Amino acid sequence: MYTDEGISAVNTKKREGFKQMVADGLAGKFDLLVTKSVSRFARNTVDSLTTVRKLKEKGVEVWFEKENIYTLDSKGELLITIMSSLAQEESRSISENVTWGQRKRMADGKISLPYAQFLGYKKGENGLPEIVPAEAEIVKLIFRLFMEGKTYSAIAKHLMKSLISTPASKEKWQACGIQSILQNEKYKGHALLQKTYCANFLTKKSVKNTGQVQQYYIEDSHPAIIDPDEWNAVQAEIEHRKKLKGIGRCSSPFSGKIVCGECGGWYGKKIWGSYKDDKSYRQEVYQCNDKYKGEIKCETPVVREDEIKEHFLEAFNSLMENREGLIEDCRLVQSTLCDTTEIEIELAKLLEEVEVVAELSRKAIAENARTGMDQEEFNERNNRYLKRHFKAAERIAELEMKKRD
Repeated sequence: MYTDEGISAVNTKKREGFKQMVADGLAGKFDLLVTKSVSRFARNTVDSLTTVRKLKEKGVEVWFEKENIYTLDSKGELLITIMSSLAQEESRSISENVTWGQRKRMADGKISLPYAQFLGYKKGENGLPEIVPAEAEIVKLIFRLFMEGKTYSAIAKHLMKSLISTPASKEKWQACGIQSILQNEKYKGHALLQKTYCANFLTKKSVKNTGQVQQYYIEDSHPAIIDPDEWNAVQAEIEHRKKLKGIGRCSSPFSGKIVCGECGGWYGKKIWGSYKDDKSYRQEVYQCNDKYKGEIKCETPVVREDEIKEHFLEAFNSLMENREGLIEDCRLVQSTLCDTTEIEIELAKLLEEVEVVAELSRKAIAENARTGMDQEEFNERNNRYLKRHFKAAERIAELEMKKRD
């Protein structure tokens, strides 16, 4: 007996029992294969026909009990093609029904997480995400380390050194996993649903959703582990590091801080005189990364790390002589640059505009359904409402970004 319990028959990728059955048939271990029905054999027309033909070449017959089809019969392949197509269509219909149900849940604001591989949450008694305190501390640690200047890779190494397992209970952390956690909005209590979707029910391959199907964004959908302001600060820091083009690694506090006075390039850390057996001439220095790029070389000098430390302390101490004045200036700058009053006033007006336009559009649709308006006139009016709505929504997005910056 060959079985695949609880595994979809739309493809043979994970059907180990099916693969073993075909291998044994091709090896001549049996000459008759009894199957309950065509849909139990495969729900993919191509897989059904390909497998049946392989077995026929070796003289192995397949009998489908429910349909009473014998593959060595002259009409067998025609009947299998028809029945396999029906089985495949039934699978497609089931897939569409399941997808519709999932999207209806999303539209209703109901969320679910892959709890087995999601750090910080478990499924609560009411079916909603519930915080796991021990895992939540790991999430907070990741966010804190990033804001302290560590890169994704450095955070991963720190977690492995601390013997902290991944959400999938593995020992090794990956940089992409850290990045995914830092950029996941669910940690601030919000949820963006349908980031990916299944493009083909036969392959079950998930594709990134870039506007092909509707997404749903739900605010305050579940308890937050990270404060929304802190989460937004992390996103701003991620964008800032992208602009540095990879500079800012945490091997030294001076990485990504020193700029060439001649070409504007970044100074990078270099090791001089380092040999496997002899470390006596080892020096850690900084030089312009673009020094030897292009035809004209930078004339800026190489600087030893101990010199940088010395100059940094001098600069720091000179600033600390007027510490209170410096802090007062910083607070003045902060209050000036972070004042979003004007932006919030405009946002309030735009949100009111969106509500008004939406209400006008609903009334127009209701009137058209009730009285039977001239369709050209209705379409023209509705298009005006849509344009107003789109223009306001675009401006809202711009202002939200400006407020965040």
